[in-house]
Amino acid sequence: MAANCRGVVITEGDLQRFVKHLEAFAEGQLRRVTEYFHPDLIYVIENDIALVVQELRSRKVITPEQAQIYEKIEKHEDSTAAAEKLVADLASNKALAIGLWKSLCALRRHWSHPNLEVMVGEITRKDQALLKEILLNETGHNLAPEMKACQDEHRRILLEQTKLLKETGQRTRSEGQSFPILNRYVDIKIVADVYFRRQTFQEHEALAAAGELNEYRLRHKMQVELERITPDRLFRWCYRSGRAPHFVMVSGVAGVGKSTLAQKFVFDWATGKHYQKFTFVFFFKFRDLNAVGEKTSLESLIQREYPYLHSKLDTILQEPQKLLFIFDGLDESNSNLDLGRKAEFCAQPGDVKPVGVIVASLLKEKLLKGCSALLTSRPSNLARLERGVLHRVASIVGFLSQEREKYFHNFFGEAAVAKEALAHVRESQVLYTLCYNPSYCWITCTALQPCFTSEAGQTHPLPKTVTQLFVSYIRHVMVNHTKELPERERAWKMMIQLGWLAEYGLQHRTLLFDQAQLEAFNVDSSPLVKTFLVENIQSATSTPVVTYSFVHLTVQEFFAALVHYLDFKEGNFGYIMAAVQEAQGGEYEIFLRFLSGLSQFATRAPLEALLGKFSAETARQVIDWILKTDCSDFLQMERPLDGKKRTLNFLNLLFEAHNKLLVCEALGGDGDASMDFSELYLMPVDCVILAYVLSCCGKIDLLNLDTCFIQNEGLQRLSLELHRIRELRLCNNDLSNPSTKELVSILKHKECRLEILSLAKNALTGQCCKDLSLALLENWTLLNLDLSKNKLQDQGLSDLLKVFRSPESRIQKLVIQENALSDGSFEALCSALADNTSLRYLDVSGNPFTDMCAEDVHTLILTCPALTEIRLNLSDISPAMEKDLKKLDGCREGFKIHI
Repeated sequence: MAANCRGVVITEGDLQRFVKHLEAFAEGQLRRVTEYFHPDLIYVIENDIALVVQELRSRKVITPEQAQIYEKIEKHEDSTAAAEKLVADLASNKALAIGLWKSLCALRRHWSHPNLEVMVGEITRKDQALLKEILLNETGHNLAPEMKACQDEHRRILLEQTKLLKETGQRTRSEGQSFPILNRYVDIKIVADVYFRRQTFQEHEALAAAGELNEYRLRHKMQVELERITPDRLFRWCYRSGRAPHFVMVSGVAGVGKSTLAQKFVFDWATGKHYQKFTFVFFFKFRDLNAVGEKTSLESLIQREYPYLHSKLDTILQEPQKLLFIFDGLDESNSNLDLGRKAEFCAQPGDVKPVGVIVASLLKEKLLKGCSALLTSRPSNLARLERGVLHRVASIVGFLSQEREKYFHNFFGEAAVAKEALAHVRESQVLYTLCYNPSYCWITCTALQPCFTSEAGQTHPLPKTVTQLFVSYIRHVMVNHTKELPERERAWKMMIQLGWLAEYGLQHRTLLFDQAQLEAFNVDSSPLVKTFLVENIQSATSTPVVTYSFVHLTVQEFFAALVHYLDFKEGNFGYIMAAVQEAQGGEYEIFLRFLSGLSQFATRAPLEALLGKFSAETARQVIDWILKTDCSDFLQMERPLDGKKRTLNFLNLLFEAHNKLLVCEALGGDGDASMDFSELYLMPVDCVILAYVLSCCGKIDLLNLDTCFIQNEGLQRLSLELHRIRELRLCNNDLSNPSTKELVSILKHKECRLEILSLAKNALTGQCCKDLSLALLENWTLLNLDLSKNKLQDQGLSDLLKVFRSPESRIQKLVIQENALSDGSFEALCSALADNTSLRYLDVSGNPFTDMCAEDVHTLILTCPALTEIRLNLSDISPAMEKDLKKLDGCREGFKIHI
């Protein structure tokens, strides 16, 4: 069940009042309302299509035959397709549509979904306010002819400015390549920032793991607590506040698509697709506003960007409730946005103030009261904004699997090529998680392009690590996106100049560079340089101001690491490593991964072929630095989870280095290493990293993954290496029966050295026990097995006990607490353990045993030759029988019974 089990109180009276609201709509009106909510309906229904179908069938909205159709679609396609079909079938008929809405409303008794609460809240607004808002957003306001002509010109200009989507920093032989936004734009997931705003992100938060974490929250743990918002709903009525928001913030990490979303929002308004209630939309980028001077006015800002509005501007500004201002990239603003009570504000559009004061005045409703504003920013800028000023904060969480697949198909064009490239990315997992971020998707596709579209006879190595991916990307851009690659020495110098600029920016937290800074590092405007730097032109009416940035923050970090291999300088390298040591919160995390990855010759070889040999001294010093890092120091941190996170980050460095000997030496040799990541959520990508490290180590004494929520996918990623572990703890990981395949492969491995295996607190049932017992019969190493708090039941135990009937059984300790075992299970235990000479400890606590099993308990204790301790705590055995059984305590030397 995907939806939140915490339902709300719904009475029959509530249902009847809700139906009255629906019946008040004419048939065409209700169809329009249902169409308006279509994305939300699909999102809600696909969460538990079976439950929705069951409710519709019980209320006779659909027939049993129709129910079977939707169930088949879900089985053979997916839940989204089934939900689409269901809504399409019911929306066209008023009675059926009311039946659908009523059924969904009634289901709120059992589970509550944020998007469902939003829809019910909007439908039950007074005086059909929802329908009026829908119509206004579709048709807009009536305008005088001269204002309509002005608006049409404004739409045309905005459409021209936003209709093309430029590839990030792309330079091709057909200079200036760009694509129609409708061809390349892929919907990104936006969620109400109720939970996400509590997260603390670094400037370097655009990391592979972030995508995996977002997907986990959306698809699993957090999904039903998040309201998903489509771009055309950002200013929708909010059921929590009981109002339509005027000031909305969309946050997201670098490259996740904030600017593209803002561009698409303006494009859709210009084409009449949504939010026609705004008569005029004004679109500004903070990086452009940095060039307007120390002070300006709102009137000047609008006239500077849209000079053709000059004669009508006074009239336009007289109705602020019909205006929307979009400010993109708050994190790039040079002007302070102070929203405090004692801050400076302005009241008139002509007041000359700093840009930050103008924007703050709009948000505080001191200027043009009634207008609306949409801002975008990285999450790190949200903390300093005063609570309550922003009516809605939403987070872009990037691409899930369907969006990634669509992006690959859009990029490669040919379905077969896109499928092959995506298959490699999925297999590597490390690269796949990068692709939650549209910018990383572009970088990944660009890097893989020569691997999957080369002419016959040409081969290119497939990247597996992030460093290998960026090496492939840089090489591909150098070779294919410049008209003529400079000769080696000249190219080497250019890359060094870019590298020192990047490193300066990294140390000084600078993303934008002016011409003077480029000149200081001797960075010229050659075609090679232009492939990695983007010009940002502030369109001032007088002299344009130009700044430069790397095509992506991570590309800047790669160059900052690369330069130390191209131009090693002891002082510079020592300085940056000292900064790394002092840094808090993982500021240099990606930089360090690149620095570590480039220490491997095979990884850097494709670039060495173009630029010449890299510095061996840099590689040596990086490896020495890694070897001097003691993981045990991390675990001594005041907050244990922080230490485990640092350890995991260190393993990422080892993975990027891809040096087996380095891994072994860094972790202290072969066979005695212990790793404890308990209570640290491990994503599948983390499991890939961990599996690589295990493959290098040979033998591990202990691996504790208790409460890491690795699930079946994480175990699958780890399983090939877990036979190396002596003690393996997998408690509370959401493992279910499909994990049996991996568990069997571990136990049957010819080099298995597993002695202790804990699988407590998972979702294993009796169905897995037959295969598990067959594997245990072939295993010669396992001594302790803990299956507590699963759902084995009697049949599962019966299958498992086949192991103990074998004379070769070596298991000494069996823990099967809380597995819904009945009294009859003791008869099976007596039979299986009568001749067993290995089992010494048996824990069957927490099962609903009664006095009926007492005789079998007596028999088991007296006949099992090796048993020295048994636990029967927390059962339903009567006090009298407990007293009787306690007499068996010490019935033979060393025997103990706990009851």
